[in-house]
Amino acid sequence: MVYRFRVILDAEDDVFRDIELLEESTLEDFHNSIINAFGFDGNEMASFYISDNDWNQGEEISQFDISDGEESIRLMNETTLDSVVSETDTRLIYVYDFLNLWTFLIELAEIAEVEEGRDYPNLMFVHGQIPLEAPDKEFVAEENEFGDDYNSDLDVDDYDDLSFDENWN
Repeated sequence: MVYRFRVILDAEDDVFRDIELLEESTLEDFHNSIINAFGFDGNEMASFYISDNDWNQGEEISQFDISDGEESIRLMNETTLDSVVSETDTRLIYVYDFLNLWTFLIELAEIAEVEEGRDYPNLMFVHGQIPLEAPDKEFVAEENEFGDDYNSDLDVDDYDDLSFDENWN
């Protein structure tokens, strides 16, 4: 089977690519397809995240294992498309370059039959030009996200009022 995805840059302007891959392709294959489709050089780290229908970021599937062996982490080159997306679980989030946070919303649009003579992955459609710089992200905490003990009156620039030993190293 062939998985047809729409990969949308999370930006004000409409910038997206439609890409199709074989169901047994890995997320590393998908990563390579995305960087090629959007014209990135591929020298930056990236991760996929499982997403729900409200685009909430879930489990990370990383390009490299940087966990120091403390916990199990899924890797792109070991994770196939058919193990993370289906007709009911259709969304992923992809982040490329963790310093600039190029963020893409990915949705499985269709599962289709393989077409004879077609090479996969296949860039089906291109819309919009990617900006020169990653779109700005606004990080806002949800109300009471840090609990009731969070003191919003704390002035972090006033070191005299902070309670720690001056020889704290």
